[in-house]
Amino acid sequence: MPTQLTIPKLQMSTTEGTLAEWLVDDGEEVEEGQPIYCLETDKSVQEIEAPASGRLTQKVPAGETYPVGTEIGEIA
Repeated sequence: MPTQLTIPKLQMSTTEGTLAEWLVDDGEEVEEGQPIYCLETDKSVQEIEAPASGRLTQKVPAGETYPVGTEIGEIA
């Protein structure tokens, strides 16, 4: 069953985040705990780790700002 990747709420005041950079190419295998993208909010830039192991599918491009909860990819 695929694991959905969404823009997380990193702080209580976070309503959106910018997907600054994908650290793993579309279609690559990832391991749980491996950094897969950088998320920029109004207060910081953080590397976000894979919540599961499998093949990454990117559903949105980097460099755009998305509301919290937006599906940006999946790991299957």
